[in-house]
Amino acid sequence: MSNSLAYTYIYPWLQDFKELTKFRLAVSVVFSSIAGYLLGVDEFHLGNLILLALGGYAMVGASNAFNQIIEKDLDAKMKRTKNRPIPSGSMTVNTAFVIASILTIIGLSLLFVINPITAMFGAISIFLYVSVYTPLKTMTPLSVFVGAFPGAIPFMLGWVAATGSFGIEAGTLFMIQFFWQFPHFWSLGWWLYDDYKEGGFFMLPTGKRDKGTAIQIILYTIWTLIVSIVPVLGVTGELKLSIVSAVLIFSLGLVMLYFAIRLFKNRETKDARQLMLASVSYITLIQIIYVLDKYIRIWL
Repeated sequence: MSNSLAYTYIYPWLQDFKELTKFRLAVSVVFSSIAGYLLGVDEFHLGNLILLALGGYAMVGASNAFNQIIEKDLDAKMKRTKNRPIPSGSMTVNTAFVIASILTIIGLSLLFVINPITAMFGAISIFLYVSVYTPLKTMTPLSVFVGAFPGAIPFMLGWVAATGSFGIEAGTLFMIQFFWQFPHFWSLGWWLYDDYKEGGFFMLPTGKRDKGTAIQIILYTIWTLIVSIVPVLGVTGELKLSIVSAVLIFSLGLVMLYFAIRLFKNRETKDARQLMLASVSYITLIQIIYVLDKYIRIWL
């Protein structure tokens, strides 16, 4: 009886919660924050790491929930989003708003326990994502530029949580993820162009799947690659990178650049999808490399 009850009520609710908070995206954001924390911390505190993970998930989940409330009518028009909890009718707007509000309070509170500046950046991220980026998505391609700011905060947020300060190190981590946003979201916008068009979203810089968009993707991919290896020059304070790791990151960047150039040549949807997947692999792998590089240098 209890198993039947769980399957009937609890499991569907958990599934709706995961969809509302975009579980996989939220976990990837938490991963970035943890990587930043491990890079910045001198004396490891498990409690702070747990607070960062839970608080980070709550903040991202709240942002996504508010976003889905605002875009509920547009989500209903797109194949990719029409089965989300609100447009599908499995969750009411009021319920989603309560969940988003509670997550905001929980997230800010947990991050504030770590230190106030971490909570401040978390609050800025929610505000920019919900109040600026979300409404701009149906107005102008510049929404991607605005969205790149909250999107770039997680990697930097981990460093701030570990150190309690914002300096050139946190700024560098911010810039890495900031420039990465453009080839990532433009390739996604290219791949899902028709679906986004149904929802009235403007994601590509020229508004079209043309050479102008492809050239900008290449340029921002190059900027991403350059910024990612800047710490090897020793100009970013306590954020350092060995030559070996810089070569690895540069090689990963070349792979991403290859897919960007191929998109420019072919302008095929499949090429955009491959670039999008390459960009996800890139940001994940370079964060792992950064962390491993730090601790290998410590141990050696």
